[in-house]
Amino acid sequence: MSLPHRHSLLWKLIVLLALLCLLLVSLQVDLSKRLYDASARLPTPTRQVYHDYAAQAASAWRTQGRAGVDGFLRDLRQREQVWAVVVDEHDESLSSQPMLDDERGRLRFIRTLDSAVGRPGGRPNFYVPLPGLQGRLVMELPPRLDPRQHNDRWEIALQQGLPTALALLLGVLLYRLLIAPMATLRRQANALSNGDLSARVEPRVAGRRDELGELARSFNQMAGRLESTVVFQRRLLRALSHELRTPLSRLRVAGERELDIEAMRQRQEHEVQIMERLIDDTLELVWLDTERPLLPVEPVEVAELWAMLCEDCSFETGWPVERMPCTLPADCVVLGNLNGLAQVLENILRNAVRHSPEGGQVQLAGKREAHHWHLWVEDQGPGVPPEQLEQIFQPFIRLQAERPGGDGFGLGLSIAQSVVQSQNGEVWAENAGPGLRVHLRLPSV
Repeated sequence: MSLPHRHSLLWKLIVLLALLCLLLVSLQVDLSKRLYDASARLPTPTRQVYHDYAAQAASAWRTQGRAGVDGFLRDLRQREQVWAVVVDEHDESLSSQPMLDDERGRLRFIRTLDSAVGRPGGRPNFYVPLPGLQGRLVMELPPRLDPRQHNDRWEIALQQGLPTALALLLGVLLYRLLIAPMATLRRQANALSNGDLSARVEPRVAGRRDELGELARSFNQMAGRLESTVVFQRRLLRALSHELRTPLSRLRVAGERELDIEAMRQRQEHEVQIMERLIDDTLELVWLDTERPLLPVEPVEVAELWAMLCEDCSFETGWPVERMPCTLPADCVVLGNLNGLAQVLENILRNAVRHSPEGGQVQLAGKREAHHWHLWVEDQGPGVPPEQLEQIFQPFIRLQAERPGGDGFGLGLSIAQSVVQSQNGEVWAENAGPGLRVHLRLPSV
């Protein structure tokens, strides 16, 4: 079992999950540490409260002595619901009430305002000096001033709220990564099934390099091929029905005339041959367009193939072989299907001969370009208007007004183009001034 390529969705999902796990752990550790640091010591407002109480205790001692301290402690305990004492430098009570043994024990575990609060759930005792006196106020930390009072809520948020938020984030990312592109594919597939042959997946999805991008590109390729096939078949059907009307009309006219049996037989044979050739060429073109066969390839010596085709053309048309010269180098050998290339060159040659003037020439030439051979067949006819150069490769296109001649159906160059493209080649045309030059680029051996 081989691993997916490096742009696969598998690796994206693994990286996404790993990053979210690391983010969850790091956030919990970092936020827990920040929460502990924020609640480990008394904040400035709480310290100020202690100093204010110390100032009140000192004022009560100065103004009323022990009675004042008693009143202060009574009010303080009632207000804060905490244990508190005011002592001198020898830890003796400055109030009228003597300290009990457990209170003296507490004095051994008091802390300064700068000290840590201690373990969660504890009630530490802090002291603050009395301003201007040799004494101090010792007071248990009031619950309302405890910096740890909301830690339980923060712990719940970190342990439950943070994972929930990251899970929602993961859901959003998965939606953008997986669900949204699949929704786009489904929408375009539904449009295509409803007859919209122009339906395509947008480049944002088709440009991805993972499996969804490959699926989108395959869909676009399928939709494009389906659209071109349907459009091609519709155009072909219209053209074929038009082309068949001509010989059928001639047969009907011949049947209405009073011809002898031999003339009628010759007319029927001629028209049937025309229709057979039309149907054969049409079926071949449809087969090349829809099946797109992978024809077997072999080294083909183009000069020898051209010589053979010129002999056949000379026999059928009466053109001398000398008017169909070949100036290819002796080492011109291409990699292709012999029968397919023979058909291509024959169609181009017959098309050039059909539209050449009296005494004209049709020449085959070419040159090597890296790993390809660039061939061209040039005639001396009137050429083709520049805006119609691409149209001549479409089925049933005959520019008779511009290039008068022959009885072809306009399928030769279409078949030639399909055969060349099936062998990883290119074909195009340009005006040679005068004449038309048809170019071929084929792989070399």
